[in-house]
Order: sequence, then structure tokens, then C-alpha cells
Amino acid sequence: MKRTITIFILLLTVLLGFSGCGSSDKSGGAKGDTSKPKLKIVATIFPEYSWTKELLGSHEKDVELTLLAKKGVDMHSYQPSAEDILRIANCDLFLYVGGESDKWVDKALKEGGNPKRRVLNLMKLMGDRAKVEEEVEGMEKHDHHEHDKDAKAHPKKDKQDEKHEHHDKDKHDEKHEHEKEHDKDKHDGKVHHEQPEYDEHVWLSLKNADIVCKAITEELAALDSKNAETYRANYTAYSKKLAALDAKYKEVVTKAPVKVVLFGDRFPFRYLTDDYGLQYYAAFNGCSAETEASFATVAFLAKKMDELKLPAVLTIEGRQHKLAQTIVENTKAKNQKVLKLNSMQSVTEEEIKKGITYLAVMEQNLNVFKEALQAK
Repeated sequence: MKRTITIFILLLTVLLGFSGCGSSDKSGGAKGDTSKPKLKIVATIFPEYSWTKELLGSHEKDVELTLLAKKGVDMHSYQPSAEDILRIANCDLFLYVGGESDKWVDKALKEGGNPKRRVLNLMKLMGDRAKVEEEVEGMEKHDHHEHDKDAKAHPKKDKQDEKHEHHDKDKHDEKHEHEKEHDKDKHDGKVHHEQPEYDEHVWLSLKNADIVCKAITEELAALDSKNAETYRANYTAYSKKLAALDAKYKEVVTKAPVKVVLFGDRFPFRYLTDDYGLQYYAAFNGCSAETEASFATVAFLAKKMDELKLPAVLTIEGRQHKLAQTIVENTKAKNQKVLKLNSMQSVTEEEIKKGITYLAVMEQNLNVFKEALQAK
């Protein structure tokens, strides 16, 4: 089945290439102008899309800029459509994160298409700034195979399940040994679970954002040298805005009496908290697919809220936040607020039409942090 789909996609790619040569309405510049087709840029997540719009400035109209994940689907659950693969194959510049959630990208990049396509991998760009996922005190253990294509979230065992464990042990061990051998082939003799898993939420650091924006600027300059200086001027102006907001975050944290945040949710904000020296506690790490925590985790986080007299428990967008409320209900005071931060992992088309931007979201997040840290 997979081979059939791949062949089908390749055929569509070839057909699209032929049709693209004779069309100027969608990929050309002005109507009737076939001399210079529009640059095609594809971004996997909203921050990349927002940064590119800012850097293009008035030249956005000369570019076909596509955001793949724009239907409110969490990036950890996103799977590309055949149309998405075609867009990637035929684009001039492809921007992607390069973390665990982007395992599908390697195959997509092998589908042919534009031989001059440029690619920017954010995780590779970060270099030593990329952080290995960590499990802090009280956090649920993370299954490093959660992002595998066919992986499902495993329910916690009950007593009835445990009765079958011994019966299934031999089959499980046999399967596990097979998986280990498979992983050795893929990772030069090293078992997969021994490989460090990096936190892919690099865009939530304003410092990282500046690094990526500079790299995007140079990619645009290479693709459109005629307007290179305009792109660099746009970067300079945007970089100042990022630096100004970074200074606001520093000021808030410096003045705040509380230097700890607590998440009753996944925790994708490690790059941001590390930038400003904040300590954190959370139910799950940033890449976890879990939504239900054990009683021990709930009890630990509730006790920490009492111990540190924290005014709020934090969550991220796109969830029902029942866990955060449960944590509050298990504290002594039972009156702490549940505040929501936006990690920009599930931005919708409607939000984009309303003009949402990376900077605007980070400004809103600052206000939430300000309340959670009791800063004045």
C-alpha cells in the first residue's frame, strides 16, 4: 500500500511539474508575466510562517507562502497529505523543525521535485542550543517511542491486565528483541531508546527566534538576490522587536517574587524558562502524548502548589484542562487560577485570517507569566 501511494505521489509530482511550466496565474508574478514565477515557500509550523511573512514584508505578494499545519491539529499528531508532499517537492524553500514530530520529513524530501530546493532544519540550526528532553521531579515518565508513526498511547494497567502479563511475556520479549535489532540497523548499532530525544519546541525562546529569522533572511537573499538588502533590513527591524520583548520578559522575571511555574499539562516552554532562569514543575514533558496523570503526580504537584504558595497552575492551548483543575482541587486552598499559555502548536486558519502573529502571541504569554509569577 505504501509503495502504491509513493508511486502515485511521484506521478502527481511529474504531472504538476509539467502543468506548472505552462501556468502563470498561480505561480507566476503579475498576470501574463511568465518570465519569473513566484517563489514557493513551505513552512510546517506557524512560527516559521509568521517570521517569514515579517521578513518578506512588501514582497509577500511575490511569494507563494504555505503553512502546512493550519487546521488546529497539534504538531505532534500532524501527518502530511498527498497535496502537502507535492508542495514540499516543488517548493523553493522548505522550513521545518526537525524534531521527533517531523520523522515523516525525511521520506517527503526524497520524493523528488525541485532539484534546487533549499531546506532549513531548525534543530540543526540550533546546534548546541538544542536541549535534551528532561524529566524533573514529580513528572510522569515519558515513552520515547510515542512519536513512532504507528504508536498509540498505552493505557495504564489495571489488575485484570496484569493477569495476562505472564502469559504474553514470551511474545513481548520476542517482539522487543526484534525491535531492538531493527533499531540497531537504523542507528549504527545503537538501540533506539538509548538515543537522546531533543526538545523540539525551540521557537518558544525569543533568542532562538532571532537565530532562525536571521537564517531565513539569508535563505531569502540567496533565492532572490535582487531584494536581498530589503530582506536584511526587514530582519534588522524585526530583530529589534524580538530583543525588546526579550527585555520585557527579563524585567518581569527579575521583579517577580515567585521564580517557579507549575504546569498541569505538557511542558513545551523549557527554552523560554531556561532563558530567564525560571524553575518549573510539570505533569508531562513537552513531547508527551499523555493526558491523564497518575495520582502520585497529581498529589506531588498539588503539594508543590501549597508548599510554594503558587497562585496559578498553567496549561497550554487545545486541551480541556481537567488535569489542571484536578491539581487545584487537591490543594489546601483550592482557589488557585488555571491560566493558559499559547505554544503555537495548533494555530487555526481562522486565527491566521484574524491576523495572529508570533510576536502578539508571545506578548500575550508574557502577560500570563506575569500573573503566574505575581509580578507587578
